[in-house]
Amino acid sequence: MADFTEVAHRVWVARYEWFDANVTVVAGDRGLVVVDTHGSTTAGRAVVDDVRRLGVGEVTAVVNTHWHFDHTFGNEAFREAYGALPVHAHEEALAELASGAARVRERYAASDDPHRDDVLATNVVLPTDTFSSVRVLDLGDRTLELVHPGRGHTAGDLVVRVPDVDLLLAGDLVEQSAAPSYGPDSWPFEWPLALDVVLSLTTSRSVVVPGHGAPVDREFVEQQRAEVGIVAETIRDLAGRGVAVTGALAAAEWPFPAEGLANAVTRGYEQLPRSQKRLPLV
Repeated sequence: MADFTEVAHRVWVARYEWFDANVTVVAGDRGLVVVDTHGSTTAGRAVVDDVRRLGVGEVTAVVNTHWHFDHTFGNEAFREAYGALPVHAHEEALAELASGAARVRERYAASDDPHRDDVLATNVVLPTDTFSSVRVLDLGDRTLELVHPGRGHTAGDLVVRVPDVDLLLAGDLVEQSAAPSYGPDSWPFEWPLALDVVLSLTTSRSVVVPGHGAPVDREFVEQQRAEVGIVAETIRDLAGRGVAVTGALAAAEWPFPAEGLANAVTRGYEQLPRSQKRLPLV
């Protein structure tokens, strides 16, 4: 159980201990939109209970900010509770969840994680309503803008802008409770550019809700954009100087803990064109 806190007029956020994951509820005359649904059907049912306890209306749509299971595996619980409601996501998130869910199951099947059985018992519900660039959801007295700012944390990231209250739900493009997470599906050179788009959707007064952690302001996002930009340019510099990928983490100073950047370096070296890489120095 988690309590929803109102962070803007008729917008509530709950932080769940598992993954320190945020779930957001946006209310309008035409019902509630829930943004991200947590990491299993069991966890999603707890979110449903918390939404009902909030007592502000019925859920009419779900939005997944990207494909990762801690944001999508709760979809089934909302279908159970509210029927065949639409699940909105970027088109790449649909493709990535369809192909990546099995890998999640394999990882948990081989683990002793306390949530193992819940993850394995989850019936993955894929997004039903996808888009490529921008989609507007009409809630009657307010609109939600779903924007794909480009590839970053994944290929299918989206952010949700609530313009009437100057609020942005950033998914895992922005992290507050930990350093940005570079997974094996991340795009380290494009992530800074995606955050440029995110910043273009904010003002100095904006509230930005990250995928994990407490809400932040524009200044926080600007700082994180600078740091992911440093990661990108450091990788580019190392590759351009002929530093081997196996030695890159130890060969530079990083704005985030180096142990969390192995995927960033590997993905960066893979994504650079040959013209920007030298043969490793010996």
